[in-house]
Amino acid sequence: MRSYSELFRTREFTPLFLSAAFQGAAQTVGMLAIATLVFRATESPLLSALSMFGPQLAQVVGATTLLSAADRLAPRATMTGIGLAFALGTAAMALPGLPLGAVFALILVLGLIGSLGGGVRWGLLNEILAKDGYLLGRSVFNMMSGLIQITGFATGGVLVVLLSPRVTLLMAAALYLAGALVTRLGLSRRPPRAAGRPSIAQTWRTNARLWSYAPRRNVYLLLWIPNGLIVGAESLYVSYAPERAGLLFAFAALGMLVGDVTTGRLLPPRIRRRLGIPYLVLLAAPFLVFALNPGTAVAAACVTLASVGFGASLIQQERLMELTPDELSGHALGLHSSGMLTMQGISAALAGAAAQLTSPGTAMALMAVASLAATAVLATRVPEKEGRAAERGSPAARPTGVDS
Repeated sequence: MRSYSELFRTREFTPLFLSAAFQGAAQTVGMLAIATLVFRATESPLLSALSMFGPQLAQVVGATTLLSAADRLAPRATMTGIGLAFALGTAAMALPGLPLGAVFALILVLGLIGSLGGGVRWGLLNEILAKDGYLLGRSVFNMMSGLIQITGFATGGVLVVLLSPRVTLLMAAALYLAGALVTRLGLSRRPPRAAGRPSIAQTWRTNARLWSYAPRRNVYLLLWIPNGLIVGAESLYVSYAPERAGLLFAFAALGMLVGDVTTGRLLPPRIRRRLGIPYLVLLAAPFLVFALNPGTAVAAACVTLASVGFGASLIQQERLMELTPDELSGHALGLHSSGMLTMQGISAALAGAAAQLTSPGTAMALMAVASLAATAVLATRVPEKEGRAAERGSPAARPTGVDS
């Protein structure tokens, strides 16, 4: 599969794409609205960052309890239910007079529910597309996400100022509802990819199996840590530039779009595979400039350049699928999504705490230093040869549990 037209001619790709677009728009607008609401009420960079990325902290609970359901529940019904839950929860957060504790409780509950969504969606994408189409398909989703974030953060910033954060949250709830409707009407009924009932024990067994193979484990760490730390830096945009946060998020999304188009469509595989580590360096280095507290124009240029480096995620996801048996694809991608979002939530908390003690600009630069250090360590652990044969008993690549 080599072209975008082939993707959209594939049955069920378009409704899956549209449902993700609605959800992405809802998440973008809703995140900015809730962060602004909390910052206006508390003037706390830490609480503002946690309100924006707090749902990710619940992902660690989902990763250890719910992920076996990603391959053992019917995709259409599961995705529809998740969309409805987010619509109701987001609308509830818009209620006037809702205590701050209740807002954070809703944020964490939605994060726990959402921990299942990534595995179900990306497992279904892997099922819908031909084997050679996953990276191109995922790049289109990432490009869509970038475009939605560009328009969503810019539009959300305007809506928050002209209307109010609560009205903006209601609009986000309506978008979640639209996504659930597209999922229900546009996707066909499919059986689960794996047999058996989902359970905590099965989740732990499969997590252990996925984690036991050193090359795959290193891919997970590359997917989670360096970019998670940079998302922590991004969580400080609201406190760094309260009136220009939407603009910074929009320019960051523009950079991510450029990286995804270049990686997913323009680079040949031979070159693409070599750029995973250089991309991660690019992702962090421009954030060092924030130690100087640059103005909006320089800050926007830095975040645009840095966000091109998010293209590393596509390279690493492609490698993850090469190292994972088909029947575990949903669980493996769900573990990637949950681990990544958990790291983002932890990083947002760390960045917010650092900003409380220093300043938002200094904290962003510190997160960049940590990201570069993590990349340097993990780069030394990338093995020369890896293969799916590890799951099929090849003596040359059998899981050993020892880092390569």
